[in-house]
Amino acid sequence: MALDLTDVALFVRVCATRNLSAAGREFGLSPAASSTRMAQLEKQLGARLLHRTTRQITLTQDGEVFLERAMALLDAAEQASAAVGHGNAQPQGLLRVAASVTFGRLYIVPEVAQFLEEHPGVQLDLRLSDSTHDLAADGIDVAIRIGPLRDSALVARPLAPSKLVLCASPEYLRQRGVPQQPSDLLQHECLVLQAMNPWRLRERDGGELLLRVSGRFRSDNGEALRDAAIAGLGISLSSTWLVAEQLRSGALVRVLPGYQTTDSVISAVYLNRRFLPPKSQAFIDFFSRRFGPEPYWDEGIA
Repeated sequence: MALDLTDVALFVRVCATRNLSAAGREFGLSPAASSTRMAQLEKQLGARLLHRTTRQITLTQDGEVFLERAMALLDAAEQASAAVGHGNAQPQGLLRVAASVTFGRLYIVPEVAQFLEEHPGVQLDLRLSDSTHDLAADGIDVAIRIGPLRDSALVARPLAPSKLVLCASPEYLRQRGVPQQPSDLLQHECLVLQAMNPWRLRERDGGELLLRVSGRFRSDNGEALRDAAIAGLGISLSSTWLVAEQLRSGALVRVLPGYQTTDSVISAVYLNRRFLPPKSQAFIDFFSRRFGPEPYWDEGIA
């Protein structure tokens, strides 16, 4: 039984989008043609892969089993194609990348034109969301993530450090005073990112200090907290990539610069496969060169 790889690829995209018409459009197929191809695939396999109603599409048990094998099959086909001749090894095809809204807008989008100019065979689909994508289910080739990798099914390649700094507006510090030691933060209005409390600081002797801070404003969005700090609402613990411009302009100033924070890392993550498609490798290499161990956004804010 010879399976049509287009049918297999269409099935994978239907699983990711949960929409037969939307998946079909990616292949230039009408809804009717997409439905026909899915029926043809199910007939070849002798198994029902999808439950389809007017409202939703869900996977059958056989569909769940076949999805994993289908992705491995497409991966192997791409690997075989890349191995035959230099031309086929060039980055090409649709590349789906996921990133957070703020980091993507500030640091990925401005580089898109250069990346696409260097790789004319690639089409880029950039998904900006503050929700964590399921790379397999959503058909994501590469995701930009900040922080430790918690999914063993993924591989992470570091792109840059994500340094954290305490900062506040000059006006807030004029009114409330400048903290001289970490414990002083407990007496201040602290702008809390909901996923990052307590704050972690490293003492001068190398020990770690945990401070469960509080304040009248908190958010699940770092950009909102940065803007609140600029407005004088309190002290923020923010990534340098988010506040670098404001630190250089003086809109924000460092607080407790003698105390280091527990930094993180910005990584490109992808599914744990033996073969990384050239289009994904090209994207990761491009941003690894663009950012690096001393990213440009940290210049002038030491």
